Amino acid sequence: MKTAPIRPARIAFGAGRDSAPHSLDFDAAYPTAEAGLARARQVFLRGTALPARWAGRGDFVVLATDFGLGHNFLATWQAWRDDPARCTRLFVVAIASHPPGAADLARAHATSPLPELASALVQAWPVLTPNLQALDFDGGAVQLLLALGAVALLLPALHMQADAIFLDGFGPDRDPGPWQTRVLKALGRKAAVGAQLASGCTAPAVIAGLRSAGFALQPTGESDTRQPFTTAQWAPRYTQPRTPPSGAPARPVRTQRPQSAVVVGAGLAGAAAAQALARLGLQVTVLDRRRAPALEASGNPAGLVHGTVNGDDSHYARLFRAAALQAHRSYAAAIADDPLIGALNGLLRLDLGDSGRPAQQALLDRLGLPAGWVQCVDAAAASARAGVQLPAPAWLYPDGGWIDPARWVRHVLARDGVRFQGGARAGRIGFDDGRWTVWDDADRPLATAPVLVLACTSSTPQLLEPWSAEAWPLDATRGQVTRCSGDTGATPLRCAVAGDGYAIPLPDGSLLCGATRVAGTLDEMRDRPDIGGEFTLAAHQHNLERLQRLTGLPPPRDQAGWQARSGWRLHSDDRLPIAGALPLREGPPGGRRDQARLLPRIDGLFVLTALGARGLTLAPLLGRLVAAQATGTPWPLEQDLADAVDPARWRVRAARQDQAGG
Repeated sequence: MKTAPIRPARIAFGAGRDSAPHSLDFDAAYPTAEAGLARARQVFLRGTALPARWAGRGDFVVLATDFGLGHNFLATWQAWRDDPARCTRLFVVAIASHPPGAADLARAHATSPLPELASALVQAWPVLTPNLQALDFDGGAVQLLLALGAVALLLPALHMQADAIFLDGFGPDRDPGPWQTRVLKALGRKAAVGAQLASGCTAPAVIAGLRSAGFALQPTGESDTRQPFTTAQWAPRYTQPRTPPSGAPARPVRTQRPQSAVVVGAGLAGAAAAQALARLGLQVTVLDRRRAPALEASGNPAGLVHGTVNGDDSHYARLFRAAALQAHRSYAAAIADDPLIGALNGLLRLDLGDSGRPAQQALLDRLGLPAGWVQCVDAAAASARAGVQLPAPAWLYPDGGWIDPARWVRHVLARDGVRFQGGARAGRIGFDDGRWTVWDDADRPLATAPVLVLACTSSTPQLLEPWSAEAWPLDATRGQVTRCSGDTGATPLRCAVAGDGYAIPLPDGSLLCGATRVAGTLDEMRDRPDIGGEFTLAAHQHNLERLQRLTGLPPPRDQAGWQARSGWRLHSDDRLPIAGALPLREGPPGGRRDQARLLPRIDGLFVLTALGARGLTLAPLLGRLVAAQATGTPWPLEQDLADAVDPARWRVRAARQDQAGG
């Protein structure tokens, strides 16, 4: 999916309290806060029979084609709060083609009749990048999944089933984008059986488009202010089968929601999966061969969290941007509970090439990425931020920083709904009567549940061998980090710096730098996992030389103060992680294999592995992706990005090569 810069809405505000904001882009008025909430209740909640239709439900999903200033979301959230029979979890997926900037959003809700909710929305408002951004409210029971970008581009990329649809926006004469026939047809493809739609638009062309998309129009109602509106139910005469001929779903769909899950592996990937599943109400058991969590690669003292920038805003850049945004939200919440988990006070990534700052700025201008996400700064500004003399200009990620992975893992595994079981080495897995069971090497059952997530790095291919035909091209590398204190006390470095290696200032005044990279094999990784205490003097010297080149800080002379830790990391050949539902060994005869989304999947079996050296950035988002697939809730990634990390992507590439060759 090709992205475009997000241009914040241009809004003019009048002087009076009752003055309606005005869109300069479309020369049309937004409703005031009070009028917007009233319209939301009268048109969208009433038109989709809410709150009655979510009563007693576990999950309920609302799709809104235009976020506007957020009045529809706030009215829906308040109705959910006020309803004693409400659904357990409310998902609102809202497309924002012209989102307001943070200051304008705050001004629009300055006199909101719902001040608590409006304030929470304003405080959570993200930087405006072309991504899906999941904002959690009420402890995660209410999720606003913001899709920033053009509705015609984003709607087909969403993976969801909507129970209610709010078709909104400025009228077709002002902004034709949301009312196009292809958009209305896409709404039908995102609708659950029996989904109800409401819209304030009654234009004949829009009504005709809804009918052609499979919506049965219901009698036009009138709100209490006598404003006409449209209501409809998705009830097409013919529906394309949502499952392939084999009967196995191409993707998990909502039927009977699982109540429990087993996760194998208690490192970053396993903890992120457990956190996401527990957030959706599942009881999660986490198994690990070690007696305590995060004793392998996730046991390093600290690691970096940040995105990346490249010229074509590729899958890689988009994935890491989405992941870094989610990581910041996840880790910031954890740091609020335990400040020693890390620091998200900015990260500088030096640009050590020959292009210089003018080329950096030209790239940013072309991509249109906001300063709240990334900035380019010259060497002087970078040095002032870091507190040490840096040799080059840098990319500044204001929300980047560092995290203590082991401390975060322990924090996650201590939450309600998660149970850690150490000393539990998985020997094999099996499936019977809708449940997965994990056995140890002595063939004793360790845990059972309808959902199984394998997040155990090098052991994952062995456990999957009887079930999956995927032959992932994986590499194992070993790295050593160095931790040291300066000869004159605490380090002067104020924030994390990366480039030729990295340097992280830790709370005790020491510095962490690294890391070396030595090629290994999967067999070595499996047979020698306990390398955390092994180190070499040459690796120390390598790390400290890079530290000096990066920051100008001289290596401490007293080697007695040098500490080390080594660990393995697992990579795929394309340097992207592997996350999602496992495909069946064989698809249906004659079925297409050139699209990951069309491949039938094994019921309840998922993998999250090969996070490489960027696990801290990737894990929270990919944990949510796996949890969404397991529960049939809206995915936090666009379809093409989910395809890019899909466990079946090499099978898909092979099929496409065969087609091209044939």
